[in-house]
Amino acid sequence: MRTRCPWGTTDPLYIDYHDREWGVPLHDDQRLFEFLILEGAQAGLSWITILKKRVHYRRAFAGFDPAKVARYGPSEIDELLRNEGLIRNRLKMTAAVENARAYLDVQQAFGSFDTFIWRFVDGRPVRNSWKYMQQIPDQTETSQEMSKELKARGFKFVGPVICYAFMQAVGMVNDHLVDCFRYAEI
Repeated sequence: MRTRCPWGTTDPLYIDYHDREWGVPLHDDQRLFEFLILEGAQAGLSWITILKKRVHYRRAFAGFDPAKVARYGPSEIDELLRNEGLIRNRLKMTAAVENARAYLDVQQAFGSFDTFIWRFVDGRPVRNSWKYMQQIPDQTETSQEMSKELKARGFKFVGPVICYAFMQAVGMVNDHLVDCFRYAEI
């Protein structure tokens, strides 16, 4: 039996996410947008709640195409708020649309969101060496800097804790515990 991070052993959806996605360096702009929106939606909730709704988010947010989401107006936001497959919070829905617009601005300024976001870790993942879950921080100086810059560029729901969770999800940091089989693989 493989040793996993303790959080990745409780639900088949969590196990699959832990084993295949979490912490894998991601450089695809559309997938980065997906994680940015999902991490914002997760604020105040558990990640498993978001994973269970992820398929609904993909449909509702046009496969996480930021150009399409950026064109959403009040009627589309109202439609999102009626979608029972989503977290129906007006602030989060409005933020997702505003984030799509800010995302496109960043892509234009830097050539890609990938170029912009990965510069916070000098283009390569930070490899931590945690033995216990209690050692893993919920934010770092880097996630604080990222949050500050994203907010200055018009992003919402991008506090330092959300930014650190985003960094973990997209592999900017490897926070698998050292005895987890994924730690060495990543």
